[in-house]
Amino acid sequence: MTVIEFESFEVSVPQLLEEAGLSQCVAGHQRVLVKPNLINDAPPPITTPVACVEAVVRYLQAHSDATVVVGEGCGSSRLETPQVFAALGYDDMAARLGVELVDLNDAPLRRLENAACRVFPEMYLPEIALDSFLLSVPVLKAHSLADITGTLKNMIGLAPPKYYSGRFGSWKKAVFHGRMQESIVDLVRYRAPDFTLMDASVGMAEFHLGGPECDPPIGKLLAGADGVAIDRMAADLLGLDWRTIGHLGNVG
Repeated sequence: MTVIEFESFEVSVPQLLEEAGLSQCVAGHQRVLVKPNLINDAPPPITTPVACVEAVVRYLQAHSDATVVVGEGCGSSRLETPQVFAALGYDDMAARLGVELVDLNDAPLRRLENAACRVFPEMYLPEIALDSFLLSVPVLKAHSLADITGTLKNMIGLAPPKYYSGRFGSWKKAVFHGRMQESIVDLVRYRAPDFTLMDASVGMAEFHLGGPECDPPIGKLLAGADGVAIDRMAADLLGLDWRTIGHLGNVG
């Protein structure tokens, strides 16, 4: 894992990705799926800044022959992912850089099984997430049920609403909220990120959908191939003990 002080996305992201060895990690892969955290259309730091993702995409285009795709499946009960992309500037970014935006909520799926999973012995996930190098770009936030929402919980955006809405709320991924900690553990058994860049330049101090920002701002970016290590450090940055957070103490 590599950590640097945040200056700007334009300057800090390529510096961090170079130090963390992303170009070596993606070598030989034909497609990279960049997955931000766009739970809804709220501005950063609730959602991943488009400037951060743009810097990631530009780095990949300069250092890899892989096709770069940006994909997300929003969790909002009132909006669809294309609306969120448009509201947060992702449409404009995609047009500038010539990359495709994919709504993971409506992508072709593959059925998977794992008898070791207690909550989800069966799971449906987008084929594109399983067949691509998966680069997660979350923002640092506390969470009301998961304690922290980092790169591991960011994988919930992969889950199709067709199978994972309802029961515990009206939002698109509500099924995961019944047994949140165990659900995240199961999910990352099926698909963990291959690489993570976490935006901890600001941070949400108490709640993932609002409330106070971290004061002072955290002022860091984190990157690496070990998502568990990144989330454990992220918990430390929020003043939390990762050992008390179920999905961080039971994976990796």
